[in-house]
Amino acid sequence: MNLIIPMAGRGSRLRPHTLTVPKPLIPVAGKPIVQRLVEDISAVAGKPFDNIGFIIGDFGTEVEADLLKIADQLGSKGHIFHQDQPLGTAHAVYCAADILDGEVVVAFADTLFQADFSIDSDVDGVIWVQKVEDPSAFGVVQMDEEGVITNFVEKPAEFVSDLAIIGIYYLKDGNQLKNEIKHLIDNNIKEKGEFQLTNALENLKQKGWRFKPGAVKEWLDCGNKDAVVYTNQRILEFNKDKQMIAASAKVENAIIIPPCFIGENAVVENCVLGPHVSIGRGSVVMQSVINNSIIQRDSRLENKVLTNSMIGNTVTVNGVGESLSLGDYTTIG
Repeated sequence: MNLIIPMAGRGSRLRPHTLTVPKPLIPVAGKPIVQRLVEDISAVAGKPFDNIGFIIGDFGTEVEADLLKIADQLGSKGHIFHQDQPLGTAHAVYCAADILDGEVVVAFADTLFQADFSIDSDVDGVIWVQKVEDPSAFGVVQMDEEGVITNFVEKPAEFVSDLAIIGIYYLKDGNQLKNEIKHLIDNNIKEKGEFQLTNALENLKQKGWRFKPGAVKEWLDCGNKDAVVYTNQRILEFNKDKQMIAASAKVENAIIIPPCFIGENAVVENCVLGPHVSIGRGSVVMQSVINNSIIQRDSRLENKVLTNSMIGNTVTVNGVGESLSLGDYTTIG
C-alpha cells in the first residue's frame, strides 16, 4: 500500500506564517501538520505503507530532507515529487504517478482528523466525508439508500449535498485512477479551470467502481490562523494523557494549566500558561499569561497577556496586544 500526500500550495490564507514556511510544516501541538497527518494515517491504515510520496512546490532541500525523514521514521520509502503549477487536485495526485499503483491512500495535507479508517473489502474505494454548513466551498458526494456514492459534485453553486469530501481517499487500484487522470490531462478536461480529482473518480464510478463514504468523527481545518489555533487546541485535547513537556524544558515559578505542549530547551518563567498552549523548542516566555495560542521555535515573549494567537519562529515580543498573528523574524516592543 502506498500513501500520497499532495501539499504543493503555499497557503495564502495563513500569511504571514506561510511567507517563510509552507503551510503543512506549520506546527500544531509541537509537530508539523503533515507529520501528524502521516503518522495518524499510518497508525490506523491497518498495514504499513511501502512508499510515501510528498507532492510539493519549491520548498527547498531542507524541507525535502525533513519530509523524507518522516517517511523513514515510519519504515516507509519516501519520495519527493514536484508540482510546478497549481493545475488542480487531479494533477497534483498525478505528479506521483510513479507510485500511483496497487492499493493507495491519497491524503491532502490541509486538514487533520479523527476518523474511522476501516475499509470495506466489498468496495473499490472509500472517500471520507463530513457534514458541513456551507457545501459550496467543497467537493461533495451524493449517496443512494445503500450508502453507495452515486455522484461527485465539485463546489456546487446550488445545494445538492452537505457531505463534503475532506481530502482523504482509499483506492483499491491506483493504476486505474492514474489512467483516468491521464485521460483528463491528455484531453484538457477541466472543471472550474483545473483538473479535478472528483472528475476522475466520477469516470471510475461510471465504469462500475463502487465507492462508499468513510466516517469522520472530527475534521480539523488548518486554512487560516484561527483555524490552526483551534486545531492546536483539539490536538492537545486528544493527547492530554501523554507527556507533552520536554525533559529539557525549564519551567520555573509557573502555573501550567493542561493540556499544553512545551518543546525541547524552551524556558517558561513567572508565567500562567494554558490551557491549550504550544511552545516550540528553544522559545523563552517570561512574566506572561497565555492561553489558546501557538508560539513556534526560538521566539521570546515577555510581559504578555496573550490569547487566541499564533507567533512564528524567531519572534521577539514585549508587552503588546492580546490577540496576535506574527510571522517569522518579527520584533515588537
